[in-house]
This record gives sequence, structure tokens and C-alpha cells, in this order.
Amino acid sequence: MTTPLTLACIWALAASLAAMAPGRFHWPAAWVLIVLGVPLLGWITFVHGPVVGLLVLAGGMSVLRWPVIFLLRALRRVATSTDRP
Repeated sequence: MTTPLTLACIWALAASLAAMAPGRFHWPAAWVLIVLGVPLLGWITFVHGPVVGLLVLAGGMSVLRWPVIFLLRALRRVATSTDRP
């Protein structure tokens, strides 16, 4: 297994451990996982191609689903805003 995929497995293990932690640690852990996961995803995509990169992205989005849901809600709110001049 290559280094980026090994690090992705460690990232997934850390995400699982963060999910088992008390609730007050979830959001700080999510931010750390996002900050570490974005460059890791780029590295995986660079080394293994876009198909593997998309699979790892889908796995990461399934683990960090609440930040993704909040982002989609915010984007929908901006897109449907009627405060245009």
C-alpha cells in the first residue's frame, strides 16, 4: 500500500476515534480532520488518479457528513437569497 493510502487509513481511524469521543470534541476534531484531509486527498488524487480520489472523497464525506450538510445548507441559503439589489 502506498504512503498516501496508508495515511488515509490512519485518517479514517482518527475520525472513528473522534466520533467515539464526547460531543464537545466533535467539531474541533472535525476541523482538524478537514485541514489534514484536504491536502491528503490532493496527494491521493495526484498519485492514484481521479477515480480513487473521488472514492476517498466520498468516504471522507460520509465520515464528516455534518460539516458537508451545513455547507450545503449555507450554499442553498445564499443561492435562494432575495436580498439582491
